[in-house]
Amino acid sequence: MSEERFKILLAEDDLNLGILLVDYLETVGFDVKLCKDGELALKAFQGNQFDLCLLDVMMPKMDGFTLAKEIRLKDEKVPVIFITAKSLREDKLKGYSLGADDYITKPFDEEELLWKIRAVIRRVHENKGERRPEITSLGKYTFDRSNQSLTIGGKVKRITEKECDILGYLSAHRNNVLKREELLTELWGENDYFFGRSLDVFITKIRKYLKEDPELSIENVFGVGFIFNVPAK
Repeated sequence: MSEERFKILLAEDDLNLGILLVDYLETVGFDVKLCKDGELALKAFQGNQFDLCLLDVMMPKMDGFTLAKEIRLKDEKVPVIFITAKSLREDKLKGYSLGADDYITKPFDEEELLWKIRAVIRRVHENKGERRPEITSLGKYTFDRSNQSLTIGGKVKRITEKECDILGYLSAHRNNVLKREELLTELWGENDYFFGRSLDVFITKIRKYLKEDPELSIENVFGVGFIFNVPAK
């Protein structure tokens, strides 16, 4: 896999670590922009195009979670990996709830980080290449994947890229049992506890979005996964 054309935004206030990561990632072919705090990273993101963001959680002026929210306002599709010294479950769940693609805890091996970067970029570009229906009828709703929207009775609800991915996969397998590990592997690349908790958060949100059509339901199948029940036309 060639990384020559991929640009990474690295927000890290530990300059020693930041410089080491820049040297390593540029050695394997990435173009890396290092910023020492969240505000500088946001300015850099607003003025440039990046293929992936590596965001330290604990930073001065603007923390990584806040930075991720601001980045998502500008670009909901750019992949985000959080880097942090914290290993608390709540922090990981918060990161995934913000749409993070992955999470790595300090101290970490540089090759492990490289593997995660490659996996996320490969997954994003493979998804871009998929041919999939852009507009789908879901009961009384119209699901427009390209515009990330759900419409019912003239009311339009914008949803996030990850919510689109999950709803799109559920829709493609409607009225069939979908194994939990299959959904996790397809959308996050691995069957992981924290990804699983994040999936549950997204499923809860999607259920709320679809509540105006009582014939639609995302049913839990104990010990297996889900069924997205959609009435036949």
